[in-house]
Amino acid sequence: MKLEALAQYGYDEVFQSELARRATQPASNAVTGTLAPLPPEAIVSLPALGTPERARLRAAGLDLIRENKVGSVILAGGMATRFGGVVKAVVPVLGELSFLEIKQADLGALPGRVSPFVMSSFATHEALRIHIKSQKLGRIDLFPQFVALRLTPAGELFMESNGEASPYATGHGDLTFALRKSGALQRFRDAGGTTIAMSNVDNLGATLDPAMIALHHELGGAMTVEVVDKAPGDKGGAPALLDGVPQIIEGFRFPADFDQDSIGVFNTNTFVFDAAAIDRDFDLPYYRVEKSVDGAKVIQFERLAGELSAHLPTRFVRVERTGPDTRFLPVKDPEELARQLPLIAAVASSRRSYE
Repeated sequence: MKLEALAQYGYDEVFQSELARRATQPASNAVTGTLAPLPPEAIVSLPALGTPERARLRAAGLDLIRENKVGSVILAGGMATRFGGVVKAVVPVLGELSFLEIKQADLGALPGRVSPFVMSSFATHEALRIHIKSQKLGRIDLFPQFVALRLTPAGELFMESNGEASPYATGHGDLTFALRKSGALQRFRDAGGTTIAMSNVDNLGATLDPAMIALHHELGGAMTVEVVDKAPGDKGGAPALLDGVPQIIEGFRFPADFDQDSIGVFNTNTFVFDAAAIDRDFDLPYYRVEKSVDGAKVIQFERLAGELSAHLPTRFVRVERTGPDTRFLPVKDPEELARQLPLIAAVASSRRSYE
């Protein structure tokens, strides 16, 4: 993609120059300070299906939805390299229904109107726009995350085999910045919206659950993070105390001498936010990441939405990882899709009719 075409996705030459300077300065991403697991009481559990408490929370959440106070952001900026390099959100999952269509159908089954948002990237925006229109998915606020250019370890622009610069999206940490820049967050708040749920497009368990919306309000934080119990071999971001502040620590930021197995849960990248609390700037760090493109080492800088937990009063909720009430059902490749298809179908058909 030509440089002039990237301007619509937030490309900034001054910012790019700063990244070029930083590219030559390798640094550890590991946190410093006092790091410890959360105390057990800091993680609450979503009540089980069929219990009076779950029914009570669901009713309270449905009231908020009927009042048009709830929005849903789907992160759809990624390409499905393991599905053949297409835009992942438009990959068919159940028959002809795509990832995005399944997620939007969950919203449509709820009473009232959940305000739908989709965060794209320079690589997916146009395909998503066409998909939303062709599949008649209705009015969706589609907005792009930002873009930068890959660099060599010497801080020079990395050029692809076609002789052009190599763009990349700067991460889902762009969420609040892109929501504000697009005007979508202001429109939502002006219409009376108060609460926004966020999930990955390929996590088909992370539907918008009214009970989770109500629990977020009752816990009293500005951000609620869903976590699941770890299985053997799991790595990734996890909740911890850093200098006494509960927050998500990404997996690559744990110091080498910290026992990550001492934390029994990990972050699913499914959050609920108070809309007013995220309507401001945040000092989110960009992390220097080394990648390989066409066999060459490249440098890019990314920020992560979980880092908002370091800046907002955050609560942590343990959700189900298995069975019909799972809220963690990511699909990363065709093999995983084939393996999970019966559960995906069961969740899609019954999630909103369990009460």
